[in-house]
Amino acid sequence: MELEANNGGKKLNILVTGAAGFIGFFLAEKLAALGHNVTGIDNINDYYDVNLKYARLAHSGINQKEIEYGKKAQSKAQSKAQSKAQSKAQSKAQSTTLPCYSFIKLDLTDREKLFSAFRDECFDCVCNLAAQAGVRYSLENPYAYTESNISGFINILEACRQFSVKHLVFASSSSVYGLNGKTPFSVTDTTDHPVSLYAATKKANEVMAHTYSSIFNIPSTGLRFFTVYGPWGRPDMAYYKFASAIINSKPIEIYNKGNMLRDFTYIDDIVDGIIAAINHIPAVNPDFNAKEPVPCLSSAPFAIYNLGNNKPEKLSDFIEILENTMGRKAEKIHLEMQAGDVPVTMADIDITRHDLNWEPKTVIKDGLKLFVDWFTQYGKHNDSAE
Repeated sequence: MELEANNGGKKLNILVTGAAGFIGFFLAEKLAALGHNVTGIDNINDYYDVNLKYARLAHSGINQKEIEYGKKAQSKAQSKAQSKAQSKAQSKAQSTTLPCYSFIKLDLTDREKLFSAFRDECFDCVCNLAAQAGVRYSLENPYAYTESNISGFINILEACRQFSVKHLVFASSSSVYGLNGKTPFSVTDTTDHPVSLYAATKKANEVMAHTYSSIFNIPSTGLRFFTVYGPWGRPDMAYYKFASAIINSKPIEIYNKGNMLRDFTYIDDIVDGIIAAINHIPAVNPDFNAKEPVPCLSSAPFAIYNLGNNKPEKLSDFIEILENTMGRKAEKIHLEMQAGDVPVTMADIDITRHDLNWEPKTVIKDGLKLFVDWFTQYGKHNDSAE
């Protein structure tokens, strides 16, 4: 199963969950542009401004009116049977700019509708990027994480099992490394000490996927993303908040005096890494030793990879680059480290390089320039930037 451009190579039926989200939006567009049949799904929740999510979909040629359930009001004269059929129907919107891309508004916790989509589309590959994101928000609303990241993910796993999906690629996070003080973080390291509920749910996803790979022989690949940034990004991310505050002449809040190190990774590099992972279907690893198990090896068709820039930036330096790019200085408020944060994230990508032939290409200065160019056109005129 090769992921090739539309030059006569085999087209795949690919599901991208979280397609109205930051990474899912870019991935769905790239896969569709390569000529693959892509179905995007997203529940479009209000964790952050839904207008940004609809704007991403509009950029992909998906009309908001076509994806809303109940867009055609039912009359009182409709029979109960008609109403029931209407409620089960998938409201599928076709992109007007990408012929290979369609979108369904759907929540992963809605098992019946999710299974219906799997049954109708016969997916070759599933890229599960849908999740309740954010470390700090997990302190305020823990149930959002168990519902989306645990209940939703088990539905994905069951659908992959029941409908014979050939490869599951799913988003994990660098946050799973938790209290690990050894840097750079390697997939050979243990991840038994998470410090946020978000991290715990991502660790759970890895364990759940491995279980299904082991029992049901479902090839599964987990990708640990390291601080993804770029145009169309999430307003709850630090770099977006900084840009919003700077452009609106408001102070920015900096934790731990800006001494934290983050492995900022540009969105295009992340998408290239995901596509490389789709191409590389894991098999049983002959080097696995049950008496001395290594976390990244398995007797199941299962793999875990880091997708990070491998060149961490000090937060204070990152802010300075952003200030220079925007041509404005920020007013700074320094705060203590927050619960759930870690001082350093840094990816060891040696195994990723070897297995996926992937290398991040975008330096922070160039990536921030691309973000600021987009932000000054979109972000400053929208509520999501406030």
